[in-house]
Amino acid sequence: MELIQRATGPLATNVYLLGDPETREAIAIDTAIPSAAWIGEQLAARDWTLRLIVSTHRHWDHVGDNAAVQAATGAPIACHPLDRHGLEDPQPLFAPFPIPPSVPAVELAEAGVIRFGAIRLLVLHTPGHTEGSVCLLAPDDGVLFSGDTLFAGGWGRVDLPGGSSEAMVESLSRLAGLDDPLRVLPGHGAATTIRRERPLLELVAREGRLPA
Repeated sequence: MELIQRATGPLATNVYLLGDPETREAIAIDTAIPSAAWIGEQLAARDWTLRLIVSTHRHWDHVGDNAAVQAATGAPIACHPLDRHGLEDPQPLFAPFPIPPSVPAVELAEAGVIRFGAIRLLVLHTPGHTEGSVCLLAPDDGVLFSGDTLFAGGWGRVDLPGGSSEAMVESLSRLAGLDDPLRVLPGHGAATTIRRERPLLELVAREGRLPA
């Protein structure tokens, strides 16, 4: 898997572009505004074809360029069904610009598998930040795309609409069961590993609450 990443937009959202060099198929994860032009440039430079646009959750800083990327590439949009409404009718809380609606055509269900070329991503439903937040696990490449569920040294906010501290506790406890070497690529901030985050994850799992 070839991986390209860029932090973009007012909240420095990490946009990921994953490609299979053999088949030249690619997917985009969390197409924040402005990322459409950059994605187009990267696809053209590598002669890649975008097969899917994935939203790890429905917040405006992760879905803003969904419609633009879809219009440019024809790739369908995927999200968990519990967050679908946030793509179709965005609620741009604190957004400094309009967020165009987008229409998901692919459901990211728990235990589902995204396949493109030789690459596979397992869908983990990890609510807490929103009802339909997901992480994407690439077991063959040792990578977890964690969206806004897990950050380096922290977790996504649970005080916004759709957030739940109880659900986040369950989701973080679940991630504690993943292998230490796994590289974690979050929706914001620096990359980390499960090993680095294990003390936090195991604390949450053990105490059944988020640290104060």
